[in-house]
Amino acid sequence: MDQKTRAERFRNQIQNNNTQQEDQYEKELKRAREERIRRRIERMKRERQRMLRRRLVVGGVGIAVIILMIFVGKKVFFSNPDDSNLGGHTSGDQTQTTAPVETTEEYAKKNIPIPSWIDQQLLDVNEFSRPGTPLKKVKNVVIHWVANAGTSAQNNRSYFSNLADPAANPEGVKASSHFVVGLEGEIIQCVPIDEKSYCTNWRNDDTISIEVCHPDWEGKFNDVTYQSVIKLTAWLLEQFDLTSEDVIRHFDVTGKDCPKYYVVHEDAWEQLKQDVKAYMEANPEIQ
Repeated sequence: MDQKTRAERFRNQIQNNNTQQEDQYEKELKRAREERIRRRIERMKRERQRMLRRRLVVGGVGIAVIILMIFVGKKVFFSNPDDSNLGGHTSGDQTQTTAPVETTEEYAKKNIPIPSWIDQQLLDVNEFSRPGTPLKKVKNVVIHWVANAGTSAQNNRSYFSNLADPAANPEGVKASSHFVVGLEGEIIQCVPIDEKSYCTNWRNDDTISIEVCHPDWEGKFNDVTYQSVIKLTAWLLEQFDLTSEDVIRHFDVTGKDCPKYYVVHEDAWEQLKQDVKAYMEANPEIQ
């Protein structure tokens, strides 16, 4: 092989090597570009996922805030400002709702003569125990316990009266009852029977309330108290053209254990209603 041929072959080898190196270099560049593109795509995917999670979190918080606002709005809208606070020792409930709106404005009978066996000690008209609001047509008579064992009817009437004093009632509690029956059978009237009292939550607008004193925390009415409750209830039913089936407990309105003994002992409650019915039948014109 002459020198010229060897030189030519050598140049060809160099060119082939250069071509292979260039090809290799191009392949490396291509792989690098593909790797950069792949990483960029991965970063974009992760960023989209982060954005999606962020939006889901923000959206969830927003929905929760909206639901909370709706709930609070409903609670405020349907709450009864007159009944928002009730005495701790009475059978009222701190949480109250507005009574259903009636399509006709029917109100309780007025100017009903009060029997002499009822001691009228009407509260002064005030924001916290006697608002002076006309009572709607009476649908039920509601029995409560005072939830303060051993206290008298006068004690409880004084409690209602003292709520009108800001110094004695800094929290603005609202509570009262039309009647309180005492441990000696005495009956004190605190609110006129054609006005609203603060005692039976959302049923304040169409019920007459009777708070009953009890000697101990079992809550059973003693005999003389019981007989006065029967007589007073029967008289009220007669005045408003109701029956013994229209006598209910605070429990029947809110589920609260009031009057406690007559919630725990359902048979005693049924007997009380039967005794009211029997009294009405035996005394068709209660005086």
